[in-house]
Amino acid sequence: MTQLSNATLAQLDPQVAVPTYDRTAVTPGIVHFGVGGFHRAHQAYYLDQLMNQGKALDWGIIGAGLLPGDAAMRDALLKQDGLYTLVAKAPSGTWEPRVIGSIIGYLYGPDDPAALVFQIMDPAIRIVSLTVTEGGYNFDQVTGDFIATNPAVQAEVAGGAPTTWFGYLYAALAARRAVGAPPFTVMSCDNIQDNGAVARKALVAYAALRDPDMAAWIASEVHFPSSMVDRITPRTTPDDVTTVRERYGIEDAWPVVTEDFIQWCLTDDFPLGRPPYQDAGVQVVADVEPYELMKLRLLNASHQGLAYFAWLAGYRLVHDAARDPLIAQFLLRYMNEEATPTLRPVPGIDLPAYKLQLIERFSNAEVKDTVARLAAESSDRIPKWLIPVVRERLDQGGAVPLSAAIVASWARYAEGTDEQGQPIDIVDNAEAQVRAAARGQSLDPLAFLRQESFFGNLVERPGFVQPYLDALDSLHTKGAVETLKQFL
Repeated sequence: MTQLSNATLAQLDPQVAVPTYDRTAVTPGIVHFGVGGFHRAHQAYYLDQLMNQGKALDWGIIGAGLLPGDAAMRDALLKQDGLYTLVAKAPSGTWEPRVIGSIIGYLYGPDDPAALVFQIMDPAIRIVSLTVTEGGYNFDQVTGDFIATNPAVQAEVAGGAPTTWFGYLYAALAARRAVGAPPFTVMSCDNIQDNGAVARKALVAYAALRDPDMAAWIASEVHFPSSMVDRITPRTTPDDVTTVRERYGIEDAWPVVTEDFIQWCLTDDFPLGRPPYQDAGVQVVADVEPYELMKLRLLNASHQGLAYFAWLAGYRLVHDAARDPLIAQFLLRYMNEEATPTLRPVPGIDLPAYKLQLIERFSNAEVKDTVARLAAESSDRIPKWLIPVVRERLDQGGAVPLSAAIVASWARYAEGTDEQGQPIDIVDNAEAQVRAAARGQSLDPLAFLRQESFFGNLVERPGFVQPYLDALDSLHTKGAVETLKQFL
């Protein structure tokens, strides 16, 4: 076995591609908050591709972690000189392993907040990018307002050391402004519509709590390009670590397994420059919104359409569920009848083919994505990915029986026991709230919909309420499989 590091790259199995560039020549250009599997399968992969072409060597990534769980990523990456194994798996069974070298450092904020601020202050850092999850932008789901009462935010406003990404960016931008250095670009890579505008709104709102003049400067001077990112990347499992060790002879504390499909659409708004992403296959476009809506409302919302029905029907792996004709046809009907009418024209995309390709991607047995992963953090996902479809369809005068059934399946799942009476491990920041609302359905069938923080006034929209109640009753009396059959 070979411990992965700079010193051992030449010793690795020849079937594993390794960086062809001199990593000692790579210098920092990006600080990235939220180094997880997706970032390492996506943005870091694209940069590695460019570096293998002899480009973007001044755009190395410094990872930044803020949460307690990020300490493990710090330890894994620092032990391996920032290197890790990425295995892309095609449905045909073909695996493509490679070692990614574009991450050249990692700073864990709680270790030394000043060190992370100092790194972001460096004029060489021209981009700060984010994959902090949908909930990481700290907005109320209904009002859209920044949650100023967040305890971490309040502690920073009171003069405490930064602990949030808002606090770190604010401190670094204030320092740059003080010395006349230009601000870095903030690039969101999270699954949120118009994510650049969302990041801008969040940071400006945070800054306004500390210094209105600074907030105005950020709003005027800092650029926030939007992007659409896509690559199904399950959480790394102990089996993945073992497989990389046994199949390739690599001791890697945290490899990444992903599908072979990848896509990134990005608006070109980088005053201090950017890597030549287009040379690695990124679609640099004038308007990313059509691509965002396509991905969020077709892929992401369909993941939610699969997750709860699949779990209740007994499936635990996504590919098994997606190969069930009942689930596949349910998802295609949702995409065709309810989601597609809310989309804008998407230049260069064959939508019918794209939708069929999604079912094929979900069915990729090599990836071994889990239903539990798709069902996690529903309170962040359903309001952002599915509810906008519901509202637009209702406003268009359209019907939403499939979307209503998806919400009903979440409500049934959130009760915390499956159809065999076994407990469900609900992973959600609002777990207590959603579980309590779901359990209230025995007395009030609309109890779940009365959560205004997720659904606003949907409980007052008959066009949604009636199909929701019908689906929820069917889930309780007939079960997930028979409920799905009703839609075919």
